[in-house]
Parts: sequence; structure tokens; C-alpha cells
Amino acid sequence: MALHTIFTALPIIRNCQAGGITLFCAVLWLYFLCAGAGDVAAAVYKYVDESGRMHFSNVPVESRFIFHCSETVDTSLAGRSVHDLIQYYSHRHKLDPALVKAVVKAESNFDSSCVSKAGARGLMQVLPTTAAEMDIYDLFDPAQNIAAGSRYLQQMLKRFNGDLDLALAAYNAGPSVVERYAGIPPYAETRAYVKNVRIYFDQYRNDLGE
Repeated sequence: MALHTIFTALPIIRNCQAGGITLFCAVLWLYFLCAGAGDVAAAVYKYVDESGRMHFSNVPVESRFIFHCSETVDTSLAGRSVHDLIQYYSHRHKLDPALVKAVVKAESNFDSSCVSKAGARGLMQVLPTTAAEMDIYDLFDPAQNIAAGSRYLQQMLKRFNGDLDLALAAYNAGPSVVERYAGIPPYAETRAYVKNVRIYFDQYRNDLGE
């Protein structure tokens, strides 16, 4: 849950003075923010101004903001296996778990610390800029990475009207490239990627008896 959502719901605690009821408001707000429930996570930043008023944001737009805590939105997923996370987010985004698992296999071979030359990170090799649009910032955390990657994959499937090959090509090379070529781009890496994901997808579906 991004901070602007809470600002809308509880505007009184966006800026709180360090004392009395307003301090209680700030503490209460931070409790729900830092321990909350949901499916993404974001950093929370704070600064105290000259009057003692506390300011919070998920975007440190000024240098005086310092890291305060992480906005973790689904504590129930802490410590869950990659298999469980794939199952959870596949169902959440209406994807076949075998497909998400195939993408993880092709992207990182299940290495959550993997970083590509382009800067993509984690299990599903998500770019930080893509994840930031979803208020997700720790791509080395398996839950956050699969949350971002599965959501992005679902977006690509929707953008290309359910065409799996085009969606996979877009996941690898970018949707604008696929649209420019009106099909899978003539890149050896992308073509091999689509082929490999398809192979893994069939394998995992057979393993699941689907």
C-alpha cells in the first residue's frame, strides 16, 4: 500500500507534531504502515522539521528525508517457499503457476540474487524501474520479486490479447519492441527465451498433471 493511499484515508497523520494525540496518530499510522497487509512492499522515509512536526513519504523527494521502515504488505508470506509464492501470485494475477515457474527458471534458474547486465534483478529478472511503478523496491526478496514479475507478465498477456509468445517476447525485449516488429523480434536471445520458456512450461504442466 503506497503512502498516498493512507494520506487520502487519514490526512490528519501525514504531518504530526511530536507530542500528545498527534504523536499517537503518527505511531498508530506507522504501525499499520510498517506491519500492514497486502502484496507489495515499499520503503518509508521520515524527517522532523524545525517545529517538531514529522513528515512521512514513500518517495524521498528532499535530501532531509531518511529511511524509516519498510512498508511490508503481506506478512503472511514471510519465509514461504518459492513454490508457495509462485502459487500465491499466479492465482492472484490469474496466471498458470507452471508458466510463472517457467519464467523463473528461464530468467534466473531460481537464483534470487541474480542480476543481469541490464540491471534486472532477482528470480523473475525485474527492472527496478518496472517494480517502482508497483511500489516494489526490494527485488532480491523472493515475495516482492514474484509479486512484480507475475503482475508484469499478466500485463503483457493483456497487452497482447493473450498471445503467449508475444507476451513472453515482450517480457524479455520490451513491449514496444514487439509492437514495432509486429511479432517476436529477430533477436536470437529473445527467440531462444520464448522457446525455452515454452519448453519449461510444458514440462512443469506435465509435472503438475495438467
